[in-house]
Amino acid sequence: MSDDIWKRDEIASPCIKICVIHPQERICTGCLRSLDEIAQWSRMSHEARREVMEALPARAPLLQKRRGGRAARLNRS
Repeated sequence: MSDDIWKRDEIASPCIKICVIHPQERICTGCLRSLDEIAQWSRMSHEARREVMEALPARAPLLQKRRGGRAARLNRS
């Protein structure tokens, strides 16, 4: 049996299996998709998936905000 039978001409999911939803931004910290995009992915058209994939890089800065850490603790002194 040939593996070519099972190949599809689809945009693969950007999921990296780090599924944590950011509480303020409401997007997955792993793939940067919204909950709606994740839920609808299997039903999206090729064009809709491409649009989502193109939008993902612009979302990355939303999750780069640090809330504190060691530097914040040291500054409280």
